[in-house]
Amino acid sequence: MRISANKFATLSEECMRIAISGKSGCGNTTVTRLVSQALGYEMINVTFRTLAEEQGMDFWQLCHLAESDDSYDLEVDRRQVELALSHQDCVLGSRLAIWMLKEADLKVYLDASIEERARRIAKREGGSLEERMEETRARDRRDSDRYRRLYDIDNSDTSAVDLLIDTTLLSAEEVAGLIIEEVRRREA
Repeated sequence: MRISANKFATLSEECMRIAISGKSGCGNTTVTRLVSQALGYEMINVTFRTLAEEQGMDFWQLCHLAESDDSYDLEVDRRQVELALSHQDCVLGSRLAIWMLKEADLKVYLDASIEERARRIAKREGGSLEERMEETRARDRRDSDRYRRLYDIDNSDTSAVDLLIDTTLLSAEEVAGLIIEEVRRREA
């Protein structure tokens, strides 16, 4: 387990906005939900899955369209930040939350091995581990290329995070517990 704290992190007295990011399969959505429930904060998690459901479209079809149409990324990112800024206390979970929500009081990056990420995705979505590993690597490359092109963001750069957690050997509950512990520490 790797956990690092940014000694320059600050916490607003008025609110607590938590941003949680990580690549596919790291536990972003599950951990975001657990943290928001435990703290009683609003959960904000607008994703490509959200857009696909809203548009009655297959998730992978939308992902494919997003590779050539920036409006999908821009819409997801705009909506997330807008929602987060409209709440005093919230947990924003997304691939780019820690970079997009500059006002976040706590920035958390979840990491995991490619094997563990693919295993989790296969468990969630089906398919073989080998298929999911190949798909996850390809998705990581496409996502990283898109984020660099759209925002000049390197989504592997964790230098600005307050908490870096390797989730490979941890349950979602354990990861959420580490984040909640950090929130409580900052509130003290």
